Amino acid sequence: MYQVVIGMELHAQLLTQSKMFCSCSADTWEASPNSHVCPVCLALPGALPVINARAVEQTVRAGLALNCQIAPFSVFARKNYHYPDLPKGYQISQYELPLCHDGWLLIEGDDGQPKRIGIRRAHLEEDTGKSIHGASGTLIDLNRAGVPLLEIVTEADMASGDEAYRYLVKLRAILRTLGVNSGDMEKGAMRCEVNLSLRTAEQAAAGQYGVKVEVKNLNSFKAVRDSIAYEIQRQTAVLDGGGQVRQVTMGWDEDRRCTVVQRSKESSEDYRYFPEPDLPPLELSRAWVEQVRATLPELPDARAARFVGDLGLTPRDAGLLATERAVADWFEEAALAYGGPPREVANWVTGQLFALLKAEEGVIASLPIRPADLAALIKLVDAGTINRNTGKKVLEQMAATGQPPAAIVEAQGLAQVSDEAGLAQVVDALLAAHPDEVAKYRAGKTSLLGWFMGQVMKETRGQGNPDLVRQLVAQRLDG
Repeated sequence: MYQVVIGMELHAQLLTQSKMFCSCSADTWEASPNSHVCPVCLALPGALPVINARAVEQTVRAGLALNCQIAPFSVFARKNYHYPDLPKGYQISQYELPLCHDGWLLIEGDDGQPKRIGIRRAHLEEDTGKSIHGASGTLIDLNRAGVPLLEIVTEADMASGDEAYRYLVKLRAILRTLGVNSGDMEKGAMRCEVNLSLRTAEQAAAGQYGVKVEVKNLNSFKAVRDSIAYEIQRQTAVLDGGGQVRQVTMGWDEDRRCTVVQRSKESSEDYRYFPEPDLPPLELSRAWVEQVRATLPELPDARAARFVGDLGLTPRDAGLLATERAVADWFEEAALAYGGPPREVANWVTGQLFALLKAEEGVIASLPIRPADLAALIKLVDAGTINRNTGKKVLEQMAATGQPPAAIVEAQGLAQVSDEAGLAQVVDALLAAHPDEVAKYRAGKTSLLGWFMGQVMKETRGQGNPDLVRQLVAQRLDG
């Protein structure tokens, strides 16, 4: 048996209007190739970089949310390596003196207990361009070159693919809540790298690690979990066979479901870091950092705890609702408009509303349903105007048309039938039409009560008051 040791690196594109060191637009998704470039991001001779203040602020916001120490003095450095889509031949990043360091993020460990994942550093750097490989050759799109990146590096504190997955889900929720990253992995806004090694119990006791393998540029959390599972299996087979794991950089082949060697692993010495001569050190005052801290929104964990403590939600529902800021805001507005137990609103949101979102592959802002309209729908159910099953159908109509619930109920004649005399006639006619079933019920087959209720609901097109129908059917069968 080997102990799995995992550290994560995450590169998150910051939501700034301009690039890291120039005024080119950072909104490069689907832009025409090489349309968002200038002498600075093209690295033309004589062009000088200027630090994007908004990117610095967003990095500090993220660092504070991750419980990091914010360095009053940090330095940009040149990281030297020669990629075809990096025009300068080096990347401006941070190394020895990062902007944020020594933080932590709390996740649920594999044992179900809280587990602290150390954040070694969170620093700023610039993105590279993009190489597009085709049958006739390779093309270069430099739109992305210079887009500000937040790199977050953990300590080697995770022990499984599931822990890595939970860490990334929580980290993305925090960055989206802060408004510093979109979380759109399909657009390349977040890219993950796994550092994984296996070690024996003897190595662990001596504080030693196995040989680390890096898996780069993973573009989904599922790919992270799958690549970890594969690497554990691969490295275990190598060690069990008496071999040695090589320190290499791997890629993940989604089609073949395996990792593939990309290159031998570089060390920090290979990058020949040195301070960027064209940029001054960053010096941040404590007062400015505290001003940034004061702008932080309520973070997902704190909001979930408030939903449990103040609103009486279950931890599961609170976690689901607090993960996305837009969802949490929508829920709270609906709960306020409803005025009744917030848990009832939570049940509708995490149940029927989430199902609609999943079916439409949309986000809550795209649904033409206002929070006040959901509250009004629940009130119609509470008042007995419609039953819950009809309410679900009305909600679907609300999502399709944008109409308020009362208008849909009136237009389609969906109001619940609670007229006792009218329902009694339906029940009497049904019992008279099924004497054999009545006899079986009275002989002890009481499960037929549900069948009779279903028949009555069918006759009333689902609009009969279920409680009243049950009462009338039971009275006549038992009478």
